[in-house]
Amino acid sequence: MELPVGTIVNALAVICGSLLGLLLRHGLPERLREIVFQGIGICTLLIGMQMALKVQNLLVVVFAVLLGGLLGESARLEDRLRALGDRLKQRMKSSEGKFTEGLLMAFLIFCVGSMTVVGALEEGTRGNPQLLYVKSVLDGFTSIALAATYGLGVLFSVVPLLLYQVALTLLAGAAQPLLSDVLISQMSAVGGVLILGIGLNVLEIKTVRVTNFLPALFIVIPLQLWFAPLLDRLTGSA
Repeated sequence: MELPVGTIVNALAVICGSLLGLLLRHGLPERLREIVFQGIGICTLLIGMQMALKVQNLLVVVFAVLLGGLLGESARLEDRLRALGDRLKQRMKSSEGKFTEGLLMAFLIFCVGSMTVVGALEEGTRGNPQLLYVKSVLDGFTSIALAATYGLGVLFSVVPLLLYQVALTLLAGAAQPLLSDVLISQMSAVGGVLILGIGLNVLEIKTVRVTNFLPALFIVIPLQLWFAPLLDRLTGSA
């Protein structure tokens, strides 16, 4: 089994960007940090809208988000991940108030996007890490801004990022026959909805427990494969 080079480069880019952001953080006045914070929020909303508009079947995405949210809330995913982040913060003896928030925010931004899924698919099935290289550049610059705003927690988001992307890359080969362009678009649309939730959180417009919606990224697969054809038949017969 070949090493997932694209994911390794992606992780290194996040580490370097986070370290640079931490260095810059201490030299930034509060008003500049605030404007960076707002800029991240606005751009996050834009990315979410762009991805969400890739939707091919709106009902499938709606059901995936609702069912995923119910499943994640029942499993208390966000509470569990926050507890893990808080334990890590204690072990690091960090006094930063936004450590856990930064870790979760960075992980979601880096791992929910369509480039993660498509990039892992390309590397897992064709051995082509080019898209993940592009993602590495984007994540590197994003991590600078995030670390300058949220602090040390952004650096530690590299751990779940590695685990998530390596798992996706390894599973990509087995799932290749199922991953059509339409399905990838649907997964991107669900990811876009989740990223919109992240943007609302960053701008403090509304608190959305985005982590609890993560199961939607996987629920959309069976819904698109089985529910969408049934829906098309019913619509066609009508």
